Amino acid sequence: MQLQARAPIGPAAGRGRRVQRGRVAGLRVRAEAIAPPPAPSAADETAQELARLSKGNAFEELKAMATSPRQSVNRPQKVDDVSFRQAPIISDCFPDSEKLYKDIKYDDETTIKVPFRRIHLTNGTDFDVYDTSGPQGVDPRLGLPKLRQPWVSRREAKGVHAKAGVTQMALARAGIISEEMAFAAAREGLDPEFVRSELARGRAIIPANKKHLELEPCVIGRNFLTKVNSNFGNSAVTSSIEEEVEKLQWSTIWGADTVMDLSTGHNIYETREWVMRNSPVPVGTVPIYEALERADGQVEKITWELFRQVLLDQAEQGVDYWTIHAGVLLRYVPLTANRITGIVSRGGSIHAKLCLMEHKENFAYEHWDEILDICAQYDITLSIGDGLRPGCIADANDAAQFAELKTQGDLTRRAWEKNVQVMNEGPGHVPLHKIPENMAKQLEWCSEAPFYTLGPLTTDIAPGYDHITSAIGAANIGALGTALLCYVTPKEHLGLPNRDDVKAGVIAYKIAAHAADLAKGHPAAAKWDLELSKARFEFRWADQFALALDPVTARAYHDATLPQEPAKTAHFCSMCGPKFCSMNITQEIREMAKAAAQDDSDLLEAAAEGMKEMSEEFKKRGAEIYHDKL
Repeated sequence: MQLQARAPIGPAAGRGRRVQRGRVAGLRVRAEAIAPPPAPSAADETAQELARLSKGNAFEELKAMATSPRQSVNRPQKVDDVSFRQAPIISDCFPDSEKLYKDIKYDDETTIKVPFRRIHLTNGTDFDVYDTSGPQGVDPRLGLPKLRQPWVSRREAKGVHAKAGVTQMALARAGIISEEMAFAAAREGLDPEFVRSELARGRAIIPANKKHLELEPCVIGRNFLTKVNSNFGNSAVTSSIEEEVEKLQWSTIWGADTVMDLSTGHNIYETREWVMRNSPVPVGTVPIYEALERADGQVEKITWELFRQVLLDQAEQGVDYWTIHAGVLLRYVPLTANRITGIVSRGGSIHAKLCLMEHKENFAYEHWDEILDICAQYDITLSIGDGLRPGCIADANDAAQFAELKTQGDLTRRAWEKNVQVMNEGPGHVPLHKIPENMAKQLEWCSEAPFYTLGPLTTDIAPGYDHITSAIGAANIGALGTALLCYVTPKEHLGLPNRDDVKAGVIAYKIAAHAADLAKGHPAAAKWDLELSKARFEFRWADQFALALDPVTARAYHDATLPQEPAKTAHFCSMCGPKFCSMNITQEIREMAKAAAQDDSDLLEAAAEGMKEMSEEFKKRGAEIYHDKL
């Protein structure tokens, strides 16, 4: 397998090399190699298009733009002078917490340090929670430490990969508990053998490309904590490398377990390199997006050979999982003809167009075995895309969606034959009463491979609030066993999300995932709720804030009306005030009951003493029941 190496960029280029004036040496080479003549900025192009549309038939112009095969997406920004903000740290977002590590003895040679966040409470106790924030205080220009380098190097040196295989599934089936499995098990508080067994049967995955050495592994499956994915990525209209790296950092600090770089604009390769070297969580992509960029935005120029080269380049960068829409078959495309919203998946629509233009089968389906070989070589997990997912409530659970899902199952089992890890992607837009059917069919048709759903959105009427409409569906399908929930931000259907939108989406989905874990009976989830409930009833306001998913926001809402320090111990908030607080009244009731119980206890003791005295008197009189005179 021949790889056409691309020039090193990002932190990988800077390590061990000179850094001048805040620039990573080697980055300029890459920029000059691909940069075309100076071009208008994306903002300028957008302004020009809007001005032109305002002069003519806007509808026809927009229609022409949407159906045109040409898009100017291959004009890189200048990337030799990237400047990043300092990455957020635990104390910024969780003031009463600290990032700690626990030592796990893997074998006689290796001790694994597993991260967690410790919340300090005012009653003198601590509460520990799962943490995805990664190493703290790291300069994004240098990238994260290579946690997995000694693990991978040691396995290769001992010939483990040569004998058993590279993938976590191959190792699991060989009876080997890898360092990644031990790490993920410790994060979950579970036995590593259980993690290994779930991986071996395909019911769980640990996305972990052998080239993504900065990764802190996590396990994804129905029998583990429900995980959350955060999407970001630039577009041809807006955003920059700096902004996308910041979205990555913002995602992981707030709890995203995985991320996807869905860049479709300029500098896809460069953006991804910076993301990879700064991500402590698994990174996924949709490779067909970069294939379209390399094809100058012309779908008809995308070939299997071009797509394969994209896969190889991304594999070398360390991408942990790929969304590939191999289930969009030529014969399924007509099933979408009567839909309200047609094909709403970007990747799915590209594959569908290629199928129809040449009247040939989807090349990803035709070359599935070659894709599997690449995945097996690097340990890249396949997230089999739902390119025909419903894009509105009216299209939910239709023939096109379920035809593709059945094909996903066939592709899943073929992947397992080569020890390639797999998860299946799901909808989409689904009303509440139709959600269970999706889960049931996926479990049956895809042999219990992890399910990864986008929401689903449970109604279409709330643009600007789709993080809520979708979190409702996510909590429901998560409770049924979906392993990974792909977040939706408030900007869904409206525009490219910024850092704050990313946070809103992650928080909404952490709520949904936690609600699902409660429904599944996960003990760690129930314990967290119990801790906060006790703090609430005992009016430990500081602990309520500290235990919240977003302590800063919780404190800000409280302090908006009661900012004084004594209010942090008061037995009321501004909602009810001191006279109407139900919990305060309940505490008073309990105090009254306790006092009354004490009074009753005193009376009972007096009665018992009196009965004892009368008993003695009875004995003195001869213990006779009847007496002539008393």
